[in-house]
Amino acid sequence: MTPPTIGVLALQGDVREHLAALRATGARARPVRRPGELAEVDGLVLPGGESTTMGKLAERFGMLQPLRDAVRAGLPAYGSCAGMILLADTVLDAPADQVTIGGLDVTVRRNAFGRQVDSFETAVQLAGVPGPPVHAVFIRAPWVEAAGPDVEVLGRVEGGPADGKIVAVRQGRLVATSFHPELTGDSRVHALFVELVREATAMRARDHASSAGAGADAGSEGRTA
Repeated sequence: MTPPTIGVLALQGDVREHLAALRATGARARPVRRPGELAEVDGLVLPGGESTTMGKLAERFGMLQPLRDAVRAGLPAYGSCAGMILLADTVLDAPADQVTIGGLDVTVRRNAFGRQVDSFETAVQLAGVPGPPVHAVFIRAPWVEAAGPDVEVLGRVEGGPADGKIVAVRQGRLVATSFHPELTGDSRVHALFVELVREATAMRARDHASSAGAGADAGSEGRTA
């Protein structure tokens, strides 16, 4: 089976780490900076970094609207930390110039766990990820305050002052985590996303083949008539 091609939005943030994690799963990974590059990938990772800066750069490079259009058209996307903020429909504690891509029916609070000095690591059990809990690294991380009815909660913080806070979600072809799996050497979260991309790609191929077959049948009937 041909491995999917997955892009990493390469405007700012930990791009190299995500590229390496994706390649560790067997996927083909490439940086994406332009609309033409976005059109060539089967899925997209929105990396950790600074969400406000990434949003401004996306506007400057003519990427913001293509990103919004691609997500709404069904392009699978995974956002980690800042990427979660970019995918959220609603962002709390955001600066006035914060822009997002949207598509994920969640309300996210920026810097929910505190400042850089409040960064921490903990184990998080994730639905859909086999094996032991994921070692999760939180750096000025958001959390999900509220999730819509179509959003599946994949993981929560267990214990401590943030006990029960939602830190991993999925809605259809969109996945987001508050933490940075690309920094730990554990590629299981990326493998989950790669499998989602494979399924979406296979579904598009079946739909295309079905549409092509229906068109051929209609043309044949027209010639017979």
